Amino acid sequence: MAEGDGRFERLVRQAQAESRIPAVSAALHRADRPLRTCTVGTTGNDAPLGPGTAFRIGSVTKTFTAVLVMQCRDDGLLDLDDPIGAHLDVPAHGELTVRRLLSHTSGVQREPYGDIWDTLHTPELDEFLADLARAERVLPAGRRFHYSNLGAALLGQAVARLRGGTWAEVLAERVLGPLGLADTQPQPPAGAATGFLVDAYSDHARPEPNTDLGAVGPAAQLWSTAPDMARWAAFLADPAAVDPAGAVLRSTTLDEMRWPLTVTDESLWTAGFGLGLILLPQRDASGAAERITHVGHDGAMPGFLASVYGRRGGPGTPGAMGCAVLGSSGTGVAVNDLTHQLLAASAQDDPADIVPWAPGEPAPEPYRGLLGRWWGEGFEYVFSWRDGTLRARGAADPAGKPPAVFAPLPDRPDVLRTVSGREVGELLRLTRDDRGEVVRMHWATYRFTRRQETFDRFDFRAS
Repeated sequence: MAEGDGRFERLVRQAQAESRIPAVSAALHRADRPLRTCTVGTTGNDAPLGPGTAFRIGSVTKTFTAVLVMQCRDDGLLDLDDPIGAHLDVPAHGELTVRRLLSHTSGVQREPYGDIWDTLHTPELDEFLADLARAERVLPAGRRFHYSNLGAALLGQAVARLRGGTWAEVLAERVLGPLGLADTQPQPPAGAATGFLVDAYSDHARPEPNTDLGAVGPAAQLWSTAPDMARWAAFLADPAAVDPAGAVLRSTTLDEMRWPLTVTDESLWTAGFGLGLILLPQRDASGAAERITHVGHDGAMPGFLASVYGRRGGPGTPGAMGCAVLGSSGTGVAVNDLTHQLLAASAQDDPADIVPWAPGEPAPEPYRGLLGRWWGEGFEYVFSWRDGTLRARGAADPAGKPPAVFAPLPDRPDVLRTVSGREVGELLRLTRDDRGEVVRMHWATYRFTRRQETFDRFDFRAS
């Protein structure tokens, strides 16, 4: 048994027993270790339970729809600030933007029109679109986070229209195939787990019906296995490692999706939401406020819960780290916490190997003279050359805070763009003296000098 396997299995078994879940399947994906899996319980039918057993993953489906939307954006088929009505013929709510729908800030009601969870009647596309005229806008657009399956379904149908196929066809061709997620599909395969409602006051478990969501499928239709979902979580966290060629999505686009656009809880601010992704800040084992984020989504459908997250940042976190926990109980809430426990335990018990430092190439001649300490707005900064880029950090920044990274503009080596970190997007302009030495800089228009200076009027002619 590999180091850490014992704790991994014990945490899974403990969650299954304490939350009374008929079947649990967990998988942990890391770039530097073999896949780790654990299954506990029974499928509830004649099929054996194993890592290849499929479970319904519910709203984890939305992360796939979000990636399809961002592919369309990158391919120039839409803009995030386009109204959805520009890409889908709708009788109402056509002014809601793609960005608002992706971030659940559109204000449209949660579910399609009608009591679908009573009738279990889910509309096909024509009925779904026609019923939009009867759906409410329950909040003004942009007011706050308000989760909406209806909004996610609109996005999925818009993608299908833009690509000229069904949502399921586009998903298989553009995401599932390229990433090798062969066990992820819209319908339950043979041997899939049965979903249950476990009685609150006895050990009886009653099977729940499987409901095809029809036109609402882009919000919650998919079935999958824990290994497939652990790989998907690793992709969301570290696409450069899982998809180095960018066949599915550019790494910079995933960076954009992971940027928090709203908080999901106005009182505690313990979770955020980006473009289709849930963002959960974490603390390391010591309790220090390290910059660790779990990114992914939870899912729920009658009889099933799923939790699929990748881990970014923090000591011990390896590349392409993702975890999935799938359970066959609609009330087995331990599923939602277990994913985060397994990610943290793996990083703590079996941290990533420490890569030895090795000497690199020197900074290019035009930038060597500016390396070192500078002062701006009364604070001290350190400019350095690392991994082939010019970088800057506040002298007092905590170790986990990412640096600002700069890239020179084409044919203008003394003007650089901040491409990540502090003041991203802003320019860094270098000013040289007659000997060619950098004597001051302007970053986001703020003056940087070798000595601490006040904001007194500066005479450029005298300098």
